[in-house]
Amino acid sequence: MACGRGPSAGTHALSDLAWTSAVNGWGPVERDRSNGEQAAGDGKALTLNGATYTKGLGTHAASVVTYYLGGSCTAFQATVGVDDEVGTKGSVAFQVYRDGALAADSGKVTGADAAKAVSADVSGAQELKLVVTDSGDGVDYDHADWATPQLTCT
Repeated sequence: MACGRGPSAGTHALSDLAWTSAVNGWGPVERDRSNGEQAAGDGKALTLNGATYTKGLGTHAASVVTYYLGGSCTAFQATVGVDDEVGTKGSVAFQVYRDGALAADSGKVTGADAAKAVSADVSGAQELKLVVTDSGDGVDYDHADWATPQLTCT
């Protein structure tokens, strides 16, 4: 991405784009890996309900990852869930914000739940913010995967 411009036209994996900021509840946000420990790149494969994903963001509650869109994108979509590495433990909520307004919310997702599809209209938005909360019960085991997150841009 060039300064002041959003992503180019096409469909983009979010893990291939530069974020403007990233805050994570445990270690760094990981690109194309699950949340590991404290070092960058120490995560494992993103895995939800036995399915492995090659693209995505591995986070841990509470996290916020922000992208500059520059009004050039129309749609966001991802598959979300608690990574298999924590078993049935952990519970989070995935939220998508479009210019500060809530555009999508997964509701509470636990390690025992199936992965969920999340999508949002981001037409004309300047900023996309991906938030993971602890769903109100603490952050233990909250390894949260944004699997195959994609932006469609014009």
